[in-house]
Order: sequence, then C-alpha cells, then structure tokens
Amino acid sequence: MRLKTSSKEAEGSAKETFGSAAPASSSQRFLWCHCYHHCPDDSTNNTCRTDGYCFTMVEEEGGVPVQTAGCLGLVGSEFQCRDTTHNRRSLECCTDEDYCNRNLHPTLPPLKPPLYVDGKIHHMALLVSVSVCSILLVVIIVFCYFSRCIFDDSRSLRCSIGLEQDETFIPPGESLKDLIEQSQSSGSGSGLPLLVQRTIAKQIQMVKQIGKGRYGEVWMGRWRGEKVAVKVFFTTEEASWFRETEIYQTVLMRHENILGFIAADIKGSSWTQLYLITDYHENGSLYDYLKSTTLDNKGMLRLAYSSMSGLCHLHTEIFGTQGKPAIAHRDLKSKNILVKRNGTCCIADLGLAVKFISDTNEVDIPPNTRVGTKRYMPPEVLDETLNRSHFQSYIMADIYSFGLILWEIARRCVSGGILEEYQLPYHELVPADPSYEDMREVVCIKKLRPSFPNRWTSDECLRQMGKLMTECWAHNPACRLTALRVKKTLAKMSESQDIKL
Repeated sequence: MRLKTSSKEAEGSAKETFGSAAPASSSQRFLWCHCYHHCPDDSTNNTCRTDGYCFTMVEEEGGVPVQTAGCLGLVGSEFQCRDTTHNRRSLECCTDEDYCNRNLHPTLPPLKPPLYVDGKIHHMALLVSVSVCSILLVVIIVFCYFSRCIFDDSRSLRCSIGLEQDETFIPPGESLKDLIEQSQSSGSGSGLPLLVQRTIAKQIQMVKQIGKGRYGEVWMGRWRGEKVAVKVFFTTEEASWFRETEIYQTVLMRHENILGFIAADIKGSSWTQLYLITDYHENGSLYDYLKSTTLDNKGMLRLAYSSMSGLCHLHTEIFGTQGKPAIAHRDLKSKNILVKRNGTCCIADLGLAVKFISDTNEVDIPPNTRVGTKRYMPPEVLDETLNRSHFQSYIMADIYSFGLILWEIARRCVSGGILEEYQLPYHELVPADPSYEDMREVVCIKKLRPSFPNRWTSDECLRQMGKLMTECWAHNPACRLTALRVKKTLAKMSESQDIKL
C-alpha cells in the first residue's frame, strides 16, 4: 500500500512518532523503515521500527527542497498520508515491506500563482524580478541615448556614438581650467573623465584650419568661447591617434611644459574622424616662432630650459601606486614643440612615444608604422644599430635630437647686433627632403654636425650653448648627457646671466 499526500499536520505527527511505535499486542506486525534526518536516538544504521507506515517527505525550506524519511505511527497516519491541502511539502507513505520507503521519491507540487504564497508576496522572487527589469531598462535607455541621430547646423543627418550637444554633465560657467584642476585634485591624475571628454568634443565649434601634416590636420576651435586646438587624424593614422591619446592620459603626465591634453573622441558619420583636443597656443610651433622672432640671451635660455623641462618630465619615471612610467618621445623636432604666450615651450606630438614598464622590464613600442623625422634621427637609428629592446637607447636618441633643436634656437639669438636667419639642421649638407641615405652619409659616415657661427666664440652664453649641444649630439649614445644634466646646465647658465626662468 502506498499513499501520497502534502499534509502539514503529517510533519507534527511524524515528529511525535519518529521511532516510537504505539503500544501493541504481541501479535501486531512491526515494520522496519529507512530513516533520514529524523532518526530516533536508539536507531542504528539509519533504521527505525513502527506499527504504522514508512514515509518519505520533501519540504521546501528557504526555496530549497529538503528530504526526510522515517517511521509514522499507526494512529491517525492514514489520514495524514491522504491529506493534500498543503503545497509546500509532499509526503509519501508505504507499508509494502520492510524499508519500502528507500525508493520513494516524492516531488513538490507547483506553487500557487508566481510571487504569491498563501496570499503573501514572495520577496525573493519579487527582488529578482525587479532587479532584472531595472537592469534591462537602464540598458535600453543608455543604448537609445548613445545612438541617437541628430541634425547638425547644416541640416544633414549625423549619427554618432556618444553624447550630443548636451551640457548637463558640465555646469554652465565651468572653464576648461576649472575642469582640469578638479580632475587633478579628485581623480587619478590621468585626465578628465571620459564622459566629460566626449561632452566637450561634441560641443566644440571648428573655426579655422591652422596646420596640416602627414597625420592629418590641426584646427583652431572654440569651446564655450575658449580657444582649443583640434588635431584631426586621417583614418589611416588611427594607431597614432590611439597612442597619443594613451600617452597623454598616462597618470601624472600633466606638466606645464608638455602640451595640455583636454579630450579625445571618435566621431562617426559617413567616415570616421579621430579627434584630439588640446590647449591652443597662438605662437604656433617653435619652428614657426624661430622663423619670425629675434631672441636675446634671456629668450634663448627660456625656450631651451622649458623645452628640456618637458623632456625631462617625459623621461623620468615616478614610482608609487600612482606612478608614471618613463617615456621617450622618438620624434623630437622644432615642429613638435609649441611656444606659449609667455615665451616658454611645451612638447607635443606623442604619437610615436615609447613607454618603459619597469615591473616587467619591457619596452612598450607603439604598433604604428610611422617612424621619426629623418633630419633629426641619430646615427644609431640611421645605421640601424639601435638596440630596440633597451629603453635607454630611445632616451639617448631624444637627447641627440634636442641638441639639434638647441642649435636652431641659438642661431636666432643676437650677439653684437648679429644673428643668423633661421635654418633647419644640416640645411647646407642635405636636400630639403633628405633620404635615409643622404642623412646616413652625412651623420654616420662623415660624422658631420651643424656648424657654429664664428660670433659664438665671442659670446660666453652662446659659447656654452655650443658646448652643450655638442655633448647632446655625440656620436656614441653613451657619451650624451641625460635630460636632467642638460636641464641643470641650462639653469646654471641662467643664474650666471642673472636670468630668472
């Protein structure tokens, strides 16, 4: 005989009768049962004895089915085994043979309507459902917001991934300087938050093109009336855009003599546009500035010292949890240095930069195909003897290039009422667009360097500058000065001239 029920009362009766058979006559038959979880104290080998039924019961506790087995006394047990009024437990009984409940496997009947048990809200199910719905709602809102199509000022349809012209993320009245200072004091020191960057990028008005190079174009733009420089990369230069953005956002990268990074963004319409937004400097590059500006000793040392301060910060590793890796520029030249309104310089164009990961002793080289500028390449690059796995090789290559920049600056410094017209290094030795072979022959084979005007020997400041640049462009990289040594030498020269930098 087998009976199946889901009676709540059976639980109480079972607890009262587990292992305690009702009194019976000597002729009454007793049944041996398998017991599990609720065996009496005197049970052995998970067995019990009863004058009634063997049972197996499954009850849901905290959402988890729990199975018990044992003995059910004869008195009232048949009624208990037939009761089907409850749906949170299932009881199955048997009297077929000893241990007949070993093979009983009752299953829980389905609950009443989902979320409700006995008229009360099932809080766990409700919590899960609400959480899932909330997440889905957020995903839908974000997707719709970030993939809208709008009409721009020319009334042409423009779809972009990112924020549109919405100033809700940047309160009115906030300047770029305010935003950057806030991010430096409260953030990681690696630039503005991405959301702020993308908001700024969408709000910039392009005013006029101010430059063009092999990577793309440079525009002067405006954000809330403030002038900014916008570098628009060709799609073929995505690797350079990515690398430069990555370097600018390196922790603790910001420095007064490194071009101030504001934002980066990818704009997609009929073609992809890669934007890099930085501070705007109306004097343009050092190359442009030197062509049109006459210098005195103070102006010369100011340009030289500030440029080297930027390079020194780039080259220096800052240790700590919020540290900065050492970085080499790899394309240092007068066109990649900008002149500020106060006559100091900042280093720009970091698309070819390499980082040194000291933890793993690894040189992180960008994956782009661009190389440096041939005219400024050191001999070890031109003759392909540079050790690419040794980071110090790139540092020393930068110092060589800086020596040539010092030469460009010094020529424009007046002494005795005389100065030279601006010229690029090696202008008298190689064509306007020299080949590798042209440069290799002059720099590596003939070991020539730019010549010094005779007037430099009669001016102490220019004489010292000539000595400094000679030590920077030494043929053997190991003989070149470090950035810190050059910076200290320029500072000492300024002191001797009573010049305040």
